[in-house]
This record gives sequence, C-alpha cells and structure tokens, in this order.
Amino acid sequence: MNSAGETSKMHNTTLLNLVVIRSAHIDRAVSFYEAIGLEFTKHAHGNGPEHYASEHGGFVFEIYPQKNDESTENVRIGFLVNGLVPILDKLRRMNATISQSPKETPWGLRAVAIDFDGHCVELIDNAA
Repeated sequence: MNSAGETSKMHNTTLLNLVVIRSAHIDRAVSFYEAIGLEFTKHAHGNGPEHYASEHGGFVFEIYPQKNDESTENVRIGFLVNGLVPILDKLRRMNATISQSPKETPWGLRAVAIDFDGHCVELIDNAA
C-alpha cells in the first residue's frame, strides 16, 4: 500500500509459454494441429518419450504419447488463426468434428473444433 492507503499495481510479466497435451494417436494429432497452422519437430529429452513440439514467439505446444489411462481430454485449447473458414474446411476433410460453427464474437470470428483425442479447440480468426 502507498501512503494514501491504495494498493499499488505491479506490472504483471507472467506469460503462458507451454501447453502439453497427450494423444493415443500422436501422428494423427500432429496432422490436426498442422491443419490449423502449427509446424512441428520431433523431440526426445533424455530417457523421455519421443514427442512433437511447435514453438512460435516463445510459446511451445507439445504433443506427447498417451500412456495407459493418462488423458488431457478435458483441456480446452485456443488459437488465433489466419483464415478460419479454410482451416475448418481442412479439418472437415480430415473428418474432424466442428462443434460450433463460425460466429462473430467480440474477439472476432470464432469456431470450436474437437481434435481426434477429444480436446476442445477454440479457433479465432485474428484477421477479422
């Protein structure tokens, strides 16, 4: 608090830099996320499993193989994309589920797809 009894606000520098999901069919999961514009490289750290990573602007999105009953299915993921409608067309051709059709929102044109492992993926067209 300052001398007037007000709480001073500190500049928040906390940024999200990593999201990891699990997939029973990792190559199929990679193809889903490549369709929305991510590029992946294969990695393995120490004795850990081979997995895929996409890095852009200091943010890393990783897909690891699912072990036993381990799941990240209840995770909701969101991406800003360029060209939402063509992306949805690609996903439909892959037989992905589009659970919410494109709709104008305060954040832009928005749709929701379900990836092949059941993750809810929100897509917002950042060009809109």
